[in-house]
Order: sequence, then structure tokens, then C-alpha cells
Amino acid sequence: NLQAEKETKSGTTKELMATLEYIQSLHGECDWLMQNYDARKQARAGEMDALTNAKAVLNGADFSLVQRGSRRSIGFLAA
Repeated sequence: NLQAEKETKSGTTKELMATLEYIQSLHGECDWLMQNYDARKQARAGEMDALTNAKAVLNGADFSLVQRGSRRSIGFLAA
């Protein structure tokens, strides 16, 4: 009976360690999301602008004479 309890404890300890590792990985992902929020927000805004312009072009707008700003690469999006 003591041996069975030791095996149960060992299994439970392994499961606990795996759970703690998973929680730590979630913490790392959350930190990354928080640190890169502004860059990701700016990238999404640029994508929305591009989609809006593309939709306007498909609906017949002519952007050929519009001056566009310089292109900047954004941190993790740079090639």
C-alpha cells in the first residue's frame, strides 16, 4: 500500500510540474503581447487603412494622384 501511495505521489508531482510549466509559458506569452501591443496596434491600423483603400479602389476610386507617406517597417514585421 505504501508503494502505491508513493507512485500516486510521484504521478501527482509530475502533473503539478507540467501544470506549472504550462502556466509559466502562458505568462511569457502574455508578457510578449503586452510588450508588443503598440506595434501590433499600429500594424493593424495600417492594415485597416490598406483594406479601406483597396475597397475604395474596387468601388472605383482613383488614388493615383494621392501622395502617400514614407513606408516604415515596424519592429517584428520587418523582413
